[in-house]
Amino acid sequence: MKLNQSGIDNRAQWEAAGYNLPKFDREAVTKATKENPFWIHFGAGNIFRAFQANVVQNLLNNGDLDRGLIVAEGYDYEIVEKMNHPHDDYTILVTLKADGNVEKTVVGSVVESLALDSENATEYNRLKEIFCKDSLQMASFTITEKGYSLVNGKGETLPAVEEDFKNGPQKPMSYIGKVASLLYARFLAGEKPIAMVSMDNCSHNGDKLYAAIHAFAKKWTENGTADKGFKEYIENKNKVSFPWSMIDKITPRPDASVEEILKKDGVEELDPVITSKNTYVAPFVNAEECEYLVIEDAFPNGRPKLEKGGLMFTARGTVDKVEKMKVCTCLNPLHTTLAVFGCLLGYELISAEMKDATLKKLVEEIGYTEGLPVVVNPGILNPKEFIDTVLNVRIPNPFMPDTPQRIATDTSQKLAIRFGETIKAYAASENLNVTDLKRIPLVFAGWLRYLMAVDDNGKAFELSPDPLLDTVRPYVMNIKLGEAVDTDVLKSILSDAKIFGVDLYEVGLAELVCRYFTEMCAGTGAVRATLEKYV
Repeated sequence: MKLNQSGIDNRAQWEAAGYNLPKFDREAVTKATKENPFWIHFGAGNIFRAFQANVVQNLLNNGDLDRGLIVAEGYDYEIVEKMNHPHDDYTILVTLKADGNVEKTVVGSVVESLALDSENATEYNRLKEIFCKDSLQMASFTITEKGYSLVNGKGETLPAVEEDFKNGPQKPMSYIGKVASLLYARFLAGEKPIAMVSMDNCSHNGDKLYAAIHAFAKKWTENGTADKGFKEYIENKNKVSFPWSMIDKITPRPDASVEEILKKDGVEELDPVITSKNTYVAPFVNAEECEYLVIEDAFPNGRPKLEKGGLMFTARGTVDKVEKMKVCTCLNPLHTTLAVFGCLLGYELISAEMKDATLKKLVEEIGYTEGLPVVVNPGILNPKEFIDTVLNVRIPNPFMPDTPQRIATDTSQKLAIRFGETIKAYAASENLNVTDLKRIPLVFAGWLRYLMAVDDNGKAFELSPDPLLDTVRPYVMNIKLGEAVDTDVLKSILSDAKIFGVDLYEVGLAELVCRYFTEMCAGTGAVRATLEKYV
């Protein structure tokens, strides 16, 4: 059983092994999509393959769509070269259900995959051709929050961006520069309307995408490398919209245990690829069953009825409430808490942490006790029920191979949103008191202790990737377990509102963070002792 078109043609073999196969005429869908594309997605990673691609497949199966997806990869071209193309753009989606059942689906809704590479004239010209099509309604993105940044950790413009600003839209090298140049091609083709939809897991994601693209439009029109009307085109919501969205689906790195299941079924050539950029990609993705995608309904060129596939379209204000509910209180802070303490306490699975009574109680208190009082009910999802599902079904799912180490990635970029917004809400409230927050400061102290890169047994471990590691690690580098802690060295970091969302001294939480941190540094076992003392 090979995962490619000729392999899938042997349908009986796949179906006998329990696989759901595409039920549509893929050849006809491919032809229609290439002639009149309606949706191109940037970012060929696991979340896209497990979520958006599967939604479109279901709609194709039901006859609600007659065209599929085109995907472009702009960070790591090897994903397309070494995974998409050899498998004819097919993916196996393995849904790991909390009850132990496994659902296996061959997803074939992606019918064309391209490298967003301005050095590759053929593929780049094809992307421009797609962007010039009247039929194109949406370009969406899962490129991570870092993908929209035009500056480094010090706030300096990235060299590739600086070059692109100067050189104009002809052959840009930066990710957003290339996207902006594709939009410029659409502008030149008649100022055709389109929705540019960030589906990344970050606050007000549409604004981040708009700010990045607008920066290019502004520079290019100012220096004369682009027509002056291009900036106005980007600024015109009736031409180019940048909707907000909230996405939620856990898609861990493809797991060896899942690979074994597929091998026993007879699926061949399942070996993962580790690219030169260290991206780990396999012919399959494993994911949880739960999924949410709420999108601001702002599509100047129209859109198909994707709500039939479970996507939720609503007003911007409602997206904001849903996003804040999830990112600031009901899921992401709980994940980050488990990630930080999981690394310190030697856990290798997030689900296993929920069997630890202390950690379970900690995330329950952060969610229900500290977070829920400041959540605004968005109406389309109930916050209490959302947390219930997170804590009782999603995170404890023993079949989800998600690790604290993966979730601890980029924590310095997450604390401000995941905890800082709750602190701000307490500070602004007439009925709540910031100093009543006891568990969030415990997480901040845990993160500082994590930055020492020594676990609770005194054993060194590798910190997860984070763009600010070189900036934040020096604050704790000289602190040793079992020795006196001079918390004065933490003053600069604890007052950094960019990291924590607020100046912790101004809101009155810095002293508590320092106390917790000091106790966590008392020696081996001190992290566990501190958690048990206060939780």
